[in-house]
Amino acid sequence: MYAFEYHRPDSLRKAVNLLAKVEDAKILAGGHTLLPTMKQRLAAPSALIDLNQVPELVGIELRGRSLVIGAMTRHADVETSAVVQQAIPALAELAHMIGDPHVRQRGTIGGSVANNDPAADYPAACVGLGATIVTNQRKIPAEEFFTGLFETALEEGEIVTKIVFPIVARAAYSKFRNPASRYALAGVFVAKRSSDIRVAVTGAGESGVFRLTEFEEALKKRFSPKSLEGLKASPDSLIGDIHADQAYRAQLVAVMARRAVAKAAGR
Repeated sequence: MYAFEYHRPDSLRKAVNLLAKVEDAKILAGGHTLLPTMKQRLAAPSALIDLNQVPELVGIELRGRSLVIGAMTRHADVETSAVVQQAIPALAELAHMIGDPHVRQRGTIGGSVANNDPAADYPAACVGLGATIVTNQRKIPAEEFFTGLFETALEEGEIVTKIVFPIVARAAYSKFRNPASRYALAGVFVAKRSSDIRVAVTGAGESGVFRLTEFEEALKKRFSPKSLEGLKASPDSLIGDIHADQAYRAQLVAVMARRAVAKAAGR
């Protein structure tokens, strides 16, 4: 690691002021991506602004027909929350699939969303549920927030403060895990709210999370895994790497989509 300053603000206001004042500073949440890259000297911020002591960024609550989760809420807390399990059980199940217990005890939902790893799970839930990403400056629809691999719509000085998930009638997530990292080689989040049906894919797209509109149209006619038989994602826009080539990932996406619909439909 290169030398850096360390700041630990105890309020969002102080964190925002530090981010504006300290040149080339980085926000520290769970640290699962930032700290390893710093150790490898692939990142060299002048300062870290640690959000772990900012109380207003933590918490889970139900507000009307929306589930609101603070950005610094741990994966483990999303997984075990009775509120999440009641409101959107698929989201609690997704959190349980992230990494291992050590990762879930330190990693945060806001850190995952802001990092936008192309194989992360939460982006699929955000897009699939039509979530809104709230920052200290504005509200951003999930589909506008995720802009590319490790890229988001966040601007300089912005900090993710919470994520608002609409409550849907049915939802489920299914993924094929890398056996070592447990990242998604292909993960599909399916959600049904009235006539609005969304199928969001993570781990497979060359530009990150994306929606499968052809699958969505098929499910609008009949919300059943049988509606997806014969449908496949185009391999042209998918990732190919040492773990799975584009054709294999296309097949995985189709299988994970059918499994997610089957779970959502209670089959």
